[in-house]
Amino acid sequence: MNQSLKHVSDLAAVKERKPTYLAIGVFDGVHRGHKQLLRKMVAEAQANGVRPAALTFYPHPGEVIRGRQGPFYLCTLDERVNLLSELGLELVVTLPFDEEVRRTSAADFVESLCRHLSLSQLWGGHFSLGYNREGDLPYLRKMGERQGFSVRPFEGMVQWDGENVSSSRVRRALAGGDMIQVSGCLGRDYKVAGVVVPGDGRGRHLGVPTANLEVWEKLLLPVNGVYAAYAWLDDGRYKAATNIGYRPTVNGHTLNVEAHLLDFEGDLYGRELELEIVARIRDERKFPDLQALVAQIKADIIQVSTLLAT
Repeated sequence: MNQSLKHVSDLAAVKERKPTYLAIGVFDGVHRGHKQLLRKMVAEAQANGVRPAALTFYPHPGEVIRGRQGPFYLCTLDERVNLLSELGLELVVTLPFDEEVRRTSAADFVESLCRHLSLSQLWGGHFSLGYNREGDLPYLRKMGERQGFSVRPFEGMVQWDGENVSSSRVRRALAGGDMIQVSGCLGRDYKVAGVVVPGDGRGRHLGVPTANLEVWEKLLLPVNGVYAAYAWLDDGRYKAATNIGYRPTVNGHTLNVEAHLLDFEGDLYGRELELEIVARIRDERKFPDLQALVAQIKADIIQVSTLLAT
């Protein structure tokens, strides 16, 4: 993380008032579109000697407004802040989105931005701030004229592979296991991280020990299947044959993320492990017996090793 970044969850916690360019958005996943907007804002802020900042929300407004449930986040909040910090921002505000924030009028919300941040310029992709989305672009421009800030909408959508980049597109690609689309839209490989917890020991018994990850329940996982991934530990990077699914051959009933780290020996329990998912190599399926399963796993390992060697 950028060590000079100031991260707060309350506008009142911003102690230094100075002219600020502020981008507002959920920024889930911090994809190519988000990065292009924010880098442009940061460059202009630095050229004009003002503070570049971003305000994001957690939980996702969709959870509060539409009652959205189930896993759909593209990264944890900490990961979002880390990704934002890499873009040269001086300040990130992660505002808790609750009923009080939801019902705040656009006028009150913007007044708070002006009071705490000395707002100079407001940036965003699709403006609709405040209760009932009253703070649209014309409304905000009129407020800016009265309160001394300008509004900079981001013109046009960033494209990758001929289509607009969006968080919704990333979610659709994950649902289809299309990691090329996911990586292309994000500008990096998709990450799944967690603490390694004890499993049933079946992998070790079969000669292919796996690290079972305890993953944040709201993180959207790629569709069930076997993936080639890189596993990051504090002592380095390893190739990993990774399974996401229910292990139907052994009548599994819970969704698991487990990775076999190639060329690794040692105890992983209790350690943080981060997987960078590179490619999907096959569907998850049920095998007639454990011998057939082991044979397929060994074939998967060879395929992962070959794919990640290029």
